[in-house]
Amino acid sequence: MDVMGDKATLLDTGRFVQPSDRDESGDGEAVDEARTRLAAQAGDVEATSVLGAMLLRRGDLDGAEPLLRAATAEGDRAAANNLGVLLHQRGYTDDAAGWWRIAAVAGSAAAAHALGRYHRERGDEPAAEYWLRQSAEQGHALGAYALADLLEHRGDTAAERWMRSAAERGHREAAYRLARALDRQAPHEGEREYDGGGGRAAGGDNGVASAPGTADASGSPENEAEQWYRQAAARGHQRAALQLGAILEKRGELKEAGRWYLTSAKDGEARAACALGFLLRDAGDTESAAVWWLRAAQDGDGNAANALGALHAERGETQTAERWYRAAMDAGDVNGAYNLGLLCAEQARTAHAEQWYRRAAYAGHREAANALAVLLLQGGDATGAEPWFSKAAEAGSVDAAFNLGILFAGRGDEGVALPWYERAAAAGHTEAALQVGIARLRDGDEREAERHLRCAAGGGSAEAAYRLASVLDARRPPAPAHELGEQVHEKTECEEWYERAASQGHRRAQVRVGMLAAARGDVVEAARWYREAAEAGSRNGAFNLGLLLAREGSEPEAAVWWARAADAGHGRAALRLALVYARRGELAEGQRWADRAVTLGPREVSERAARLRDALRQELTA
Repeated sequence: MDVMGDKATLLDTGRFVQPSDRDESGDGEAVDEARTRLAAQAGDVEATSVLGAMLLRRGDLDGAEPLLRAATAEGDRAAANNLGVLLHQRGYTDDAAGWWRIAAVAGSAAAAHALGRYHRERGDEPAAEYWLRQSAEQGHALGAYALADLLEHRGDTAAERWMRSAAERGHREAAYRLARALDRQAPHEGEREYDGGGGRAAGGDNGVASAPGTADASGSPENEAEQWYRQAAARGHQRAALQLGAILEKRGELKEAGRWYLTSAKDGEARAACALGFLLRDAGDTESAAVWWLRAAQDGDGNAANALGALHAERGETQTAERWYRAAMDAGDVNGAYNLGLLCAEQARTAHAEQWYRRAAYAGHREAANALAVLLLQGGDATGAEPWFSKAAEAGSVDAAFNLGILFAGRGDEGVALPWYERAAAAGHTEAALQVGIARLRDGDEREAERHLRCAAGGGSAEAAYRLASVLDARRPPAPAHELGEQVHEKTECEEWYERAASQGHRRAQVRVGMLAAARGDVVEAARWYREAAEAGSRNGAFNLGLLLAREGSEPEAAVWWARAADAGHGRAALRLALVYARRGELAEGQRWADRAVTLGPREVSERAARLRDALRQELTA
């Protein structure tokens, strides 16, 4: 049993409080003890009790026992309590309980607390509650904490009241547990808990703690929780310092967060050392981060071992990285197996990668399940991949949900693919949102299509930006004319989306932006976009660039681009080339391109090219 407790005195009186100017060299204590011993020898019951307590604190049980028994016989309740403590230390627990009962009946809060714990350890909860309540109601911090713990175990809502009472009297574990309870009441998902990976906690105020037990301006549980974390941390509670650091880090107060992480880490909290490492890494001090990760990893923190593995992997030190990933796995961190799989995959050690992915996936690692499925799919085992994709997706993997959509779409089962795309899109997956948008366009639901295309385009999808622009373009009314006959051009939303897609390298968007520029007479801008599309392999870009150059009088250069477009299968470009060579009198070359245009089409081009080819053939045979 913890005799002294947390911030509690051995006795239930204040007579051992020393004046602030006492001699700190130890001579003062010797003088006090000598004076007390003389008073005890003179028959002073209180001095006898105090002297017994002094010897008990020192560990001199043989010297303390007769003194405490003598004072107890004279009715000193503090001596009865301390005699119980002494007997408990000797292993005579039942005898100790008898003396605690005597002291508790006489009004000793400390004895009532000890007696309550005695009954709880023996499973007699009604008796435990009775005595702990007696202690708590007298303002005993340890009694209030023990009563709160008992009530919390039962699910009794009164537990928080007594936990708060203990915390307000300086009990640091009570302050920490009260903060945890308030966290559970806070309006955010789950419990605010350090997650072991440079994890961040939710919410908080400006870090200025108001007095414990009083609400701040917002009165929210999460702000009050922070105050209690701060109280517990200030009293040396490692986990409270860790939680406080996480709250401050989430709020962006990194300097103070680092101080609390450091305090907790120095006290031996491995998770704080790990978090401090991530904070230092983010600040660019990788070497110092590695020092703290090493300390945490050596104390068994799997996340720190993973961080060290990643650090060595980035440096190309794969053997060292693998050693730390294995250490993480040995510490019970399933990420170690997943990271080993990634490491092996990067080295093209596919069989080993599959082994580690499978191990992590069986342990419930959803991204490992997705990676395993991808590996199986790449190896041609679609049947084996599907259940792993499903398992990962059901566990919340956004990538796995998208991959399931691809898998079913590849089989032609669009109806089954769409719900998986929708699930991934709802979680913010850009390409999934694009696929949903395309499906909704195909179904004629333009409103839903636009919503999903906007999401995907906003997420950086060039294809989505192009398709969104096409939807908006189709709705545009004819451009109004200026009263003097000149068109006033204002860039529309659809043009902005076309330009965004074009700037991301989307060839069809580049062609479209070029056409819009040409329509408003900006030949230089049009040529730039056509050329960019053509050089990226767009046959329409090459064809349009040729038209623009021909209009500007550069027919030889235009012919070069038409030839590139025709070689890529553009029928109109082939027809243009046939006409160019016919005008030049190069009839055989003109006939060759006309033949090509007939083959490439479309029908109206084929018909015109056929007539031109026949005319050229007649000229050649005339």
